[in-house]
Amino acid sequence: MKFIVSSTYLLKQLQVLGGVINSSNTLPILDNFLFDINQNKLTVSASDLETTMSAVLDVESDNEGSVAIPARLLLDTLKTFPEQPLTFVIEDNNTVEISSNHGKYALAYADGNEFPKAVSLEDPSSTKMPGHILATAINKTIFAAGNDDLRPVMSGVFFQFSTEGLTFVATDAHKLVKYGREDVKASQVAEFIMPKKPLNLLKGILAASEEEVTIEYNDSNAKFTFENTVLICRLIDGKYPNYEAVIPKENPNKLTIDRTQFLNSVRRVSIFSNKTTHQIRLKIAGAELNISAEDIDYSNKAEERLTCDYQGDDMQIGFNSRFLIEMLNNLNSNDVQLELSMPNRAGILTPIDDLDEGETVTMLVMPVMLNS
Repeated sequence: MKFIVSSTYLLKQLQVLGGVINSSNTLPILDNFLFDINQNKLTVSASDLETTMSAVLDVESDNEGSVAIPARLLLDTLKTFPEQPLTFVIEDNNTVEISSNHGKYALAYADGNEFPKAVSLEDPSSTKMPGHILATAINKTIFAAGNDDLRPVMSGVFFQFSTEGLTFVATDAHKLVKYGREDVKASQVAEFIMPKKPLNLLKGILAASEEEVTIEYNDSNAKFTFENTVLICRLIDGKYPNYEAVIPKENPNKLTIDRTQFLNSVRRVSIFSNKTTHQIRLKIAGAELNISAEDIDYSNKAEERLTCDYQGDDMQIGFNSRFLIEMLNNLNSNDVQLELSMPNRAGILTPIDDLDEGETVTMLVMPVMLNS
């Protein structure tokens, strides 16, 4: 069995698929790529049992068969080649021979039938959406998802589809991001929780893609199909917390400020904050925002004054600066609005400009108790 393929074309596809493979696998076969050849189509798959991703490549061949080739060895080899055709010959003595313009390389392969089969989705529902919109939705939410193994439902991104639009939510109980699109709709109501790893893989591939992505899902798995790639992953089991209940509805105090200026100021002041709490204090009065931090143990303190547009009562509120920085960093707008009700209620951060038609972003950050 043999096939011929361009070295850079193969490397580009394998680098994407390589993101699926764990550094330490329970099953040795998972350290391999599965190469499945069918005439001039080569399907390469990678899996970690939870997530399986495969891509279809065009090659020159008239054979059929499947083998599992060591991923790390193959990737390291391909990275060193300039663009050229490579000939792969699968020998009977369990070795694959790769021939380049200058040499020959042999590596052992395993039987392709040992490789775990991807799950097939029984009776799935499906939704289509542009790739770049899905990538934006993941980008805007994934940073807010938690890392707590004890609360697995909060370690993923919650997808909520309806006939009115799509909503993506992530929270770790300290911060929450809700990203909505009214310009993309689903045919029926559905909700599921996607784990972070497959989302990070999708985000990387789809960032600049105008292609449409077909998302199919049932109670336990989701499948993303686009261009020449298919990703199937197991969903996180459990019920997502009622996030609407924590978003304060009445927020009479509204602060509007230049995002970059606010971000840089919080960054600078937070250097002087307590290293365990990262606490900064926002004091708003009239058209002035005073940002301060103090680390009493080391006698460090900092204070900055910014002008802002503020409607509401004078107030003081404390935040963890790391959460605030992460959120401001994740917005692209020139100006942002911070809505507050009371010093012990969550603040809501929203961008004022730089939104597409039908796009909404709501970020919620929990306050911290101020030491008076």
